[in-house]
This record gives sequence, C-alpha cells and structure tokens, in this order.
Amino acid sequence: MTKVFTSILFFMLMSAMASFQPAHAELRIEITKGISAAVPIAVVPFGYTGPGAAPFDVAGVVAADLASSGRFDPMDRKDMLEMPSSGAEVDFQDWRLLKAQVLVIGKVSPINADEYSIQFQVFDVFKREQILGYRMPTTRAAMRASAHYVADMIFEKLTGVKGVFSTQVAYVTVTGKGKDRNFELVVADADGANAKSISNSPDPIMSPSWSPDGRKLAYVSFEGGTSAVYVQILRSGFRQKVSSRRGVNGAPVWHPDGRSLALTLSQGDGNLDIYVLELTSGRLERITSHPAIDTEPEWRKDGRGLYFTSDRSGRAQIYELELQDKKAVRISREGSYNARPRLSPDGKQLSLVTLDRGNYRIGIMDLERGTLRVLSEGKLDESPAFAPNGQTLIYAAREGSQGVLATVSADGQIRGRIASADGDVREPVWSPFPPN
Repeated sequence: MTKVFTSILFFMLMSAMASFQPAHAELRIEITKGISAAVPIAVVPFGYTGPGAAPFDVAGVVAADLASSGRFDPMDRKDMLEMPSSGAEVDFQDWRLLKAQVLVIGKVSPINADEYSIQFQVFDVFKREQILGYRMPTTRAAMRASAHYVADMIFEKLTGVKGVFSTQVAYVTVTGKGKDRNFELVVADADGANAKSISNSPDPIMSPSWSPDGRKLAYVSFEGGTSAVYVQILRSGFRQKVSSRRGVNGAPVWHPDGRSLALTLSQGDGNLDIYVLELTSGRLERITSHPAIDTEPEWRKDGRGLYFTSDRSGRAQIYELELQDKKAVRISREGSYNARPRLSPDGKQLSLVTLDRGNYRIGIMDLERGTLRVLSEGKLDESPAFAPNGQTLIYAAREGSQGVLATVSADGQIRGRIASADGDVREPVWSPFPPN
C-alpha cells in the first residue's frame, strides 16, 4: 500500500512540476462570458479639487471592478457627453440618450499633504434620483484600496450581494527553468494588482489556505526535498513549520475558529489519512483510519465535521465525517470521480472537481439535494475555491500548454480568465472578507 501511495504522490508532483512554465506574479483579468442583461453603467472620471493632476484614477478602478463581475457594462469614457462631479451638474436626459441606467459621479479632495476625501454619488438615471451617496477619508497609499471599497458599496447596493473587490487571492506561480526554477506563493488584490511574493523556493510550494481572519496562510513546501506544512503571518512575514512528520504532510485547511488545521499525513503505517492539529498545543488527532487514500479535507461550517476525498469506494468520491464518532458517509453520488471539496460560505454547497464526459471540470454539489451541476468547460480544471460572497468560484485551468486561473459564477452564467503575462499560475484560493 505504501508503494502505491508513493507512486501516486510522485506522479502528482512530477505532473504539477511539468505543467509549470515561467510566470510573472502580476495577473490580468478579462471576462470571457457575461450575462446578456449586464446593466449599462456610466462611471464618470472623478473630479479633483486640489492643485495639479489627481493622485489616482478612482473611477477607473471602480469601473474595472464592476466590469469584472460580468454583471455591469461600463460606458467608454470617450462616449460620455459630460463629466459631472456633483448632482447639480447632472443632465439626466443626456445619460438616458446614451442608454445608461446607472450613473456614478464623484470627486477627490485633498485634506492635507497625504490625506484625501473621496465623495461619490450613484443615480438611477430613469428615476432621476440618488440611490447611494458616501464620503470617506483615505490616503495616497490607500487610494486603490478605497476605490475597491467604493466598488464594493456600489455592487452591494445594486445587486443586494456583498462585493468582493476589496478581498485578495493567493496562488502559486513559478519563474525560471531547470536549475533556475523558483516557486512562489503570491498574494494579490482580487483584480490581480499589488501582487506580492509571500514565500519562494526552488522546491514546490502548494496547497495555500487562508486563516478565517485573513491574516495568515497555511501551505505546503517541499524545501529540502521533503514536504512540510507552514503557517505564515502575512503582515510580518513570520512563518512557522507546524508539521514535518515522516512521509506526506499535505492539504492543510483551517478550522472555522482558526485554532487548528485539518491536514493529510502518512505517518505511522504510511497510509494517507486525515488528522487535526491544534496549533497552540501541537496536539495531533487522527480522524480517519482506513486502508484507502483519505485526503483533501474541508471543514464543515459548524466545525464539528469534515468533508474529504477518499477512494474507499474504488475511485475518488466525497465523504462527510462527524468528529464525534468518526463515521464517514459517502455524499457524492453522481459521476465516477469527484474530488477536492470546498464549502460555500453559506455552508449549503460544495465545489469540487468532477469527471465529466472524459474531462476534469469544476462542479457544485447541493448538499441538501445531493445534486451536481457542472460549471466549467475545460479538460483539466482543478483547485476550485469560492469567493467569500459565494457568488463566484476561482479555479486553475489549462489553455493549450499554459496554465491560467479562471472564474465562473455559481450559476454558470459568467466566466472570466485571469492570466499571468508570462506563464502558468496554479492553486488559487480566495481570501475571506477583510475584518471590520
């Protein structure tokens, strides 16, 4: 059995390494399929009341964010007949002729050398009334983050769903070739900007997982040729090796309370099983004890149970386990292969990788009904993760020989592509909402 597991792991690792090509940390996002009823919206360049040029194009980021959702169709600036920055300057008839349904205007005002105020208004063009207005303080360094927050507020007001433009994504990328190959764990804004390398190594890095408060990442690194699980604090960069036991150390995922990790280990008998590691005490508890491969744990929303992948039925399927009695029950019934479960924020659905007509694709399983819906259209799609509002999934896909990240809405209507300018990116995971 140990030889089988070793062979499987070696094959998976070599396949992953072979798929990586040189990549640049910065990502670019494009919507490849939006909804036909995308709302026409005009986001007018914000006025600037200070001397010289505006320090940042807030409206440009807001428009790009709303466009990236696939639910809004921002007007090109060259088509705008006027550039109002206050409600008194708006001629609603002009915007109706341009077929804009929603109008966003605003201004940036300096307070002192580094502090500014952003004021914006959102209007229903046809009703000729304001539906949102807000003023917020910011700094020059925080201007982009504030623009994302503006987009979040507008998105939530118009859709009733909390926006995710102020969140982040983590992913793995590789630069260089051969002996110069370097793996990086990267964290970037949800729009791909402000990409920062969190960890880098000539050996593989994989399986990043956000802590519930968004302040830490757990991940696997093969530094020195052996696997180990690390926890890293993002602000300080401090990291701690929390599991380097003999054999496999993999697939860490945070408990909802942030105090422990579920992970996959092969210690003892060499068999892959699920364990829970308390981070403060170092206490380790074995959760599954089965001769099959048990891996890819995911916590249930209440923290009292787990979902995981196991081949105990002959091929990979999803199981649910209660921590109290450690009894596992198969919950995926459609399809011959289902793996990599990830829970939706509301706890009602699981994203997963499913074998669909000979292709590995991203699907969503309704936990109450047990039904499965295929969302993606690729051949080797993997590593799905929900956005914190549950409306979108990010996953890894392949376009020819190149690895890209992709997004798909939970209803399958909207698709996006997030590509590195120079090569492959892998293993995306979306951060939780930033703490208040």
